[in-house]
Amino acid sequence: MRTESSLPVKKKPLKVESLTPRNVANAPALLKTRLTVLTKLHEEMRTQNSKLASSDSKSKKLVLDDQELIKFALDEEEAATKLGGEIYKNTMAQNILRTRKMTMEEWVKRVSQWTGATSTVKAPTKPVDKSDELLAIGLSSLHEQVAVLKHLHTPLEGLEQFGYVTKQPSSPELTSAKAGLEAARGFESCDRCGTRFQVFPGRDDTGRLTSQGRCRYHWARLNRTAPLKKDRIQGTSEATYPCCNKPQGSEGCSEADTHVFVVKDPKRLATTLQFEQTPEKSDLRLRQPVSFDCEMGYTTYGMEVIRVTAVSWPDGRLLLDVLVRPFGEILDLNTRFSGVTKEDYAAAPPYEAGLSEVVSKTHLDKHQLRKVDSPATARQLLFDHISRETPLIGHAIENDLNVVRIIHPCVVDTVLLYPHPRGLPIRYGLKMLSQKYLSRGIQTAGEAGHDSKEDAIATGDLVTKKVVEKWKVMRYEGWTFVDGILMAPEEIKTVRHVL
Repeated sequence: MRTESSLPVKKKPLKVESLTPRNVANAPALLKTRLTVLTKLHEEMRTQNSKLASSDSKSKKLVLDDQELIKFALDEEEAATKLGGEIYKNTMAQNILRTRKMTMEEWVKRVSQWTGATSTVKAPTKPVDKSDELLAIGLSSLHEQVAVLKHLHTPLEGLEQFGYVTKQPSSPELTSAKAGLEAARGFESCDRCGTRFQVFPGRDDTGRLTSQGRCRYHWARLNRTAPLKKDRIQGTSEATYPCCNKPQGSEGCSEADTHVFVVKDPKRLATTLQFEQTPEKSDLRLRQPVSFDCEMGYTTYGMEVIRVTAVSWPDGRLLLDVLVRPFGEILDLNTRFSGVTKEDYAAAPPYEAGLSEVVSKTHLDKHQLRKVDSPATARQLLFDHISRETPLIGHAIENDLNVVRIIHPCVVDTVLLYPHPRGLPIRYGLKMLSQKYLSRGIQTAGEAGHDSKEDAIATGDLVTKKVVEKWKVMRYEGWTFVDGILMAPEEIKTVRHVL
């Protein structure tokens, strides 16, 4: 740990950057707005840095050069973008004001923290055990914790229009879907660029999997951030792609070997693998709730699951983490988002029950995952950890449930626990929720993609915070545990009356 009396900081060579906001997915404000607040923050940082340089402090070794100051400001502004458009400007305004009012000691501490890490929002290597929060409020056993958690369960009936599947597609529906597929003759619309193309499962006579050649696309979603009042008056605002800041309609900034597509219709999904209800279990033992996350890649069957990860709640213990061989031929592993690389996928040994993970040859800081032979096998491995009564936790969980074709009666979805004020289908991203409510940066690896274990743990910890809030309210209202059973205030009155 660095202290003021430690040896001088060894500065690593920095990539030369200009004082221009970095490209981010889903930018929370227009580029010129971001540039304005970034410039103001940089000015305040430069003032504090100059004060330190002209002082007699022993901490003068922490004086930053021009490029370091720029990187510091860029890191801070980029971190604020992860919080979303609604709180970005407030966060930056507070940051600017706080920097302006800092004492020299506070500035030294802040610089010390920054020089010890590349990002102020970097995820901790070992997340705090959130189960301690439950113990602190009196939920001392798993039984009590699960009892309160089940009060956060949201019935999915009525939410089918938003992608939640609550019943198996019928045989007539499957027949109709198969007939539609035959009539379409493999023609699809590219999920990335919109091009109409044809898919050839099993390859055509020339060895192609798709038609229409390579795909040029923008990897980030179009940013439709509301313009400032000045922009509305002058008519200068336009939607842009955060990946390259180019306007709507511009040529893509990224290129892929093939076009790709997504299937969302449950009936069509079921033609590949039918949905299944979570099986009943013969034993009645209490199972720990499970937080799970899936990563997907593009295949000749659409977007399929390629990794399944499950951790226990509330302690985040790893239960399952496997790569999955999809039904269709792989078109694109979608590494920027899935985190699954070609090298790791190709090198993954087959899954065998009881065998531990082995060290990865391509990523020394990661374990190498084993690969199961189908999405159906991955689903069964998840079923081994849950019963119909087990709370299953996820973020936008309909996406994860649908790719493994599971219908589960007890779902806790952080999209529903932390709703967007404009309602579904608009939702907050897991990255923003984690930063805002857990002060934890996730999904920060850029092109290296997401980590489904990290996402599953963060999702579970977000649920823990809601359980803490829920139990405080319930306890205030008079709920209590009697002989291990959670009882409502009116039930307690009835019992006392009988006694």
